[in-house]
Amino acid sequence: MTESTSLKGRTILMSGGSRGIGLAIALRAAEGGANVAMLAKTDQSHPKLEGTVHTAAEEVRAAGGQALAIVGDVRNDEDIERAVGSTVEEFGGIDAVVNNASAIDLSRSLELSAKKYDLMADVNVRGTFMLSRAAVPHLLKSPNPHILSLSPPLNLDPKWLGAHTGYTMAKYGMTMATLGLAAEFDGIAANTLWPRTTIATAAVMNLLGGEKVMAVSRTPRIYADAAIQVLTRRSAQCSGRTLIVEDVLEDAGVTDFSGYAAVPGTPDEQLFPDIFL
Repeated sequence: MTESTSLKGRTILMSGGSRGIGLAIALRAAEGGANVAMLAKTDQSHPKLEGTVHTAAEEVRAAGGQALAIVGDVRNDEDIERAVGSTVEEFGGIDAVVNNASAIDLSRSLELSAKKYDLMADVNVRGTFMLSRAAVPHLLKSPNPHILSLSPPLNLDPKWLGAHTGYTMAKYGMTMATLGLAAEFDGIAANTLWPRTTIATAAVMNLLGGEKVMAVSRTPRIYADAAIQVLTRRSAQCSGRTLIVEDVLEDAGVTDFSGYAAVPGTPDEQLFPDIFL
């Protein structure tokens, strides 16, 4: 087990967070008394997706934290600078960056449009690097700085490299950017986090199998609980690692994951394994 610290009064800057896994992490951080700033495009409600950055901020406050809703695009450098500046102005600094925003398209190479390729590269890779980089001067002032990217380990099995090459490069790019920052900045813990099973989110519903896969997934809460375990570790104890959600929780003493099943009572062996593992 690793030594942990409190989130009370700490400030997290997150990309995205209006719904799904990002919102679950924000709410868990709020339960610990954290300040959460969210940079997201969702200024208005979507006809098919619940939540905006404003409703997410309201939920964070209701959960016990302080929130700052920042309408902007992680692909836009001015929006990134504004997000960092607004967060520091509002809360006095930045203790952690959570790179949650991600674009997904599992099309094969010949079917993948250039527009979707660029979107994934810009949001996943460039967005992760630029947001993290912009926050580094402030992270270096934090007593326990973290960068956490929601991306997978670098599995070079051709099964994953060739399954959806454009998306694979984009997600692996997030991981490489994070590992690079870990190697470059000794004082900042930079890690990635990825689940062994699919998580019941809109992406799974709309892109990875619909209701059938949703029913054999775990809830976003498992990802959030693991993320909080990482963010409360002493930064000097864990950096430059590609962490797995379930491994992190087991290290924290969690042995029963049954409560995380999207459909209560679903045996672990029936859950749908996530990609890249």
